[in-house]
Amino acid sequence: MVRIDLEKCVGCGQCIPFCPDSAISLNVNGKASVDEEVCVECYACIRANICPTNAIEKHPLEWPRIIRHLFSGVVSEHKDTRVPGRGTEEMKTNDVTGRFKPGEIGFSIDVGRPGIGTKLSEVNKLTMKLAKINVEFEPMNPITLLMIDKSSGKLREDILNERVRSVVVEFKVKKEQLPHVLKVLRQLSSEVDTVFSVGCITVFEDLKEVQEVLGKFGFEPRINGKTNIGLGRPVMGG
Repeated sequence: MVRIDLEKCVGCGQCIPFCPDSAISLNVNGKASVDEEVCVECYACIRANICPTNAIEKHPLEWPRIIRHLFSGVVSEHKDTRVPGRGTEEMKTNDVTGRFKPGEIGFSIDVGRPGIGTKLSEVNKLTMKLAKINVEFEPMNPITLLMIDKSSGKLREDILNERVRSVVVEFKVKKEQLPHVLKVLRQLSSEVDTVFSVGCITVFEDLKEVQEVLGKFGFEPRINGKTNIGLGRPVMGG
């Protein structure tokens, strides 16, 4: 846990601009202090190495607070997935993994980004509502592994009050489910107390049709391509 040693702090305030979540401020005594509710344990203030008296200290994190660092640190590997960061490689290795096939649409919902952050209770609202329309959550995504039950999308109760920089919720659906997903995402945009961006993943042969559906629901896609140079080898059965 990030804390300020008040014996060492000289109140220079140089650490304040380095906190992306504005969790550091000067208290009434002119010393720097960390708002533990707001802090996401990203350690940006420590990596900046800006404190002239080394007053910023990193204390061991226990469960469930360690969740903050796992989703907010620069390179934090989740022990269950062995994947660093907030999600998986999504479409980038599809030539090898075959995760998204013709007729399937993938989604990556980046919650809390940019610059807002989110409580996991807000993510829980999103995952539970998506589960009601029978999306298939990505099994190797860290958020999926924190669900009590994938069929309900409900996250563990003990993590709901934790605040993180952002998380990526990943899932896929059949192409005919696309309008239902877009409708739910529109509803969620006014129900969750944070921001989120929507990534829509499809193979090339479905691109035009998917673009048309996105347009009907007021989504303006920015097309990004992943070019395969033929070095990958498909996974058996993928």
